[in-house]
Amino acid sequence: MPPSPVPLTESSIVPVLRAAGCVFAEEEARLLVAAAADTRELAALVHRRTEGLPLEHILGYVEFCGLRLEIDAGVFVPRRRTELLAREAISRTRPGATVLDLCCGCGALGAAVASAVPGIELYASDIESAAVACARRNLVPRGGHVFQGNLFDPLSPDLRGRVDVLISNAPYVPTGSIPMMPPEARLHEPLVALDGGADGLDIQRRVVVEASQWLAPGGHLLVEASAAQAPVSAGFFAEQGLRPAIIASGEMDATIIVGTRAEPSDTSRRRMHIG
Repeated sequence: MPPSPVPLTESSIVPVLRAAGCVFAEEEARLLVAAAADTRELAALVHRRTEGLPLEHILGYVEFCGLRLEIDAGVFVPRRRTELLAREAISRTRPGATVLDLCCGCGALGAAVASAVPGIELYASDIESAAVACARRNLVPRGGHVFQGNLFDPLSPDLRGRVDVLISNAPYVPTGSIPMMPPEARLHEPLVALDGGADGLDIQRRVVVEASQWLAPGGHLLVEASAAQAPVSAGFFAEQGLRPAIIASGEMDATIIVGTRAEPSDTSRRRMHIG
């Protein structure tokens, strides 16, 4: 059945979107009008949005850290709060560094770092084929290498011990909280990108356990979590030999944990040199 007629001016689309529960109806109306080639297409786009499809899936792109990145239906949409994770990763990345983006989704974090820091060696992986396809379109033009597989599994062993910055926005929603998520997330994004197990930290623990094998001395692991989960995550970082720090932004409603692998002591360096 074709979409029912809808008002076709930006100002009159706003109440239609607001009635459908779109919090940023004015901004969405502007973007939908700009994306439509004609009134028929605009009517179809508005209909899809009022049916609950994520705006980014409708537009085919997501804006993140000032970048416009491609995204397809069924792929996890990076949240604005995750820009804190990107910002902190960028601040710890030097030109020429090796950067790894695990659970990369459409590649937003890797793209943000690659766009801000010149000459990095960028790798990314995700278990979802649709996400990998998007990430390749977003990261390969920026010099990135994207692999499909479970966390570290598809990566070359040559990367072990030389990753300077490891970013992982692993799923951290507790299984029991999934039914309470907004419909556009729980119905249109892959469950594997949302569900973090009983306490939300199952995937993150797996990342932390293996991270030290991949990080270079002095390298950093950065993950996102809820404010309530952050102290638990930080404790687990410490157990795995990573010096933890919790960074939060009330303005962005974001919390991240940074874990740093210790540098060899001066004594160890001298012994290694003598040996």
